[in-house]
Formats: sequence, structure tokens, C-alpha cells
Amino acid sequence: MPRGEEPRAQTIDMHTPSAARMYDWLLGGVDNYLSDQAACRRLLDIAPSSQLLARNNREFLQRVVRFIAAERKIDQFLDHGSGLPTQDNVHQIAQRINPDSRVVYVDNDPIVLAHGRTRLHQNDNTKILQADMRDTEEILNSVNGFLDLERPVAALFVSVLHCLPDTDDGRSPADIVSKVAAALKPGSILVICQLVSEDPQVRQGVTDLMAEVTHNQWGRVRERAEVRAYFDRLQIIKPDLGDVVDWRPTAPPPPSHMRPPDWVEWGGVAEVTETTH
Repeated sequence: MPRGEEPRAQTIDMHTPSAARMYDWLLGGVDNYLSDQAACRRLLDIAPSSQLLARNNREFLQRVVRFIAAERKIDQFLDHGSGLPTQDNVHQIAQRINPDSRVVYVDNDPIVLAHGRTRLHQNDNTKILQADMRDTEEILNSVNGFLDLERPVAALFVSVLHCLPDTDDGRSPADIVSKVAAALKPGSILVICQLVSEDPQVRQGVTDLMAEVTHNQWGRVRERAEVRAYFDRLQIIKPDLGDVVDWRPTAPPPPSHMRPPDWVEWGGVAEVTETTH
């Protein structure tokens, strides 16, 4: 949390599942409750590959951060909807490459904030910000100074945009991505992926389940074309958008017949250019 900011008190609701704690359970973590575990089991009934997708997504995040820090030499990261700390977090990867790398984690889940503050309090180059990732102006104002917004920043939206509903108030996923891209300097990087399915029954089944168990604190599973639209006016970095297991893999990715048929974590990496603004 940026210096000088007072934490806003929030009660942890152990009885209502949260996407962050469900993701933690899918990754084999222990920072979750019985309600989260029960919701995950229902999710696995609809989409049995959910745990595999969670692992694939985490490995994608780690590869992307290494690429951004080592090859693009960017040393500032803004991680939207960061979730619970786990092994090899963004700051650990980036700071192994450049110890001066600065990372801001943005989340509004009270258990994420509690665990994050406990684990990050001795790392002066890492902060956790309590904010709704849809509040772009508030976030950028809060991190300005800790991050140098006159230099390139890597903004991460990794497996979080499906948590947000479509709205017409300027806070839809597409609006958020557009606002962040417009605010960052050319040379900045956006990393975007979310759950997609071409099967309407999977899309509707998962969306309905998550809306039910989280008390409508969720968005929806989308289609690939919708996620591709988030990258409009951004310069996509090779390889093209697709299943995240195919993004610069460190080992041969699975062949098509061995991939989950129900849904996939889909997206990619793009650069902010002069024409974005």
C-alpha cells in the first residue's frame, strides 16, 4: 500500500466464495474457506479442466513477467486483481532480474489485502493498493510517485476481466483496458487474458454458477472475438493472441487433442504505441 494511505476496514465473509480464494484453491493453496472449496467443486462439475487452466495461467504470468523484465527492460508493474500471494509472484520474478523493479498489486478482496500486507511489508519496492480495478483514475493517482508514470509501465490484467460484468458506465473490461492504455506512455506493455469458451453451455453454466456463489460479484465467460477487441489500437507482440500455453512456452505445449475441450485461458501481450494515444 502506498505510503500514507490508511487501510479501509473490510470484513472477510467466509461464507460467500470469492474468485481470488477459489483461484487459490485451484492452485493448491490454503488461503481459502469451505465455501470456496464447495464452489470450486461445483465449478469442476461444469468445467473439469478448471485446475489445469489455473496452473496454465500462473505459468503464463511468470513467463510474461520474465519477458517484460529481461527483454523489454521494464522495471515497473501494475498488477490488477492480483489475487492471493503464491509462489513466484510478480515482484519476486521481476526483482530477481532487476532488484530495483517496482510492483504495485491492486485488489479489493480483504483476505488478499491482509495476506499481501503481511508478506510484503519488508519489501520497499512492492506495494499493495486497496482499490477496485475498475477505478483507473483513482489507481493511477494513488501509484503516481511510487511508479514513474512518465516511463513505461507493464499493466497486467491476467485472468481477471472475466470477473467484471459488461456495463455502459465506462467501467466495462473494454473501457478499463482502453483507459489504462491511454494513460500509459508509449513503450508500456499490457498483458490481458481471460476465460473464454466457444461452447455456449459452458459459458452460461460457469457464468450462472459464479454469479450465484459470489452474489453477483463476477462477470462472465466470453468468446475469443470479444477478448481480441480489447487489443484494438494496441500493437500485439508475437506470437498472436491465443491459448496462453502457446505464448513463448519454455517446454513444448500440449497438442490440440490433449487440450481441454470446455474452455481456455485466452489472450496475449501488447505494446502501447504513439497511435494508441
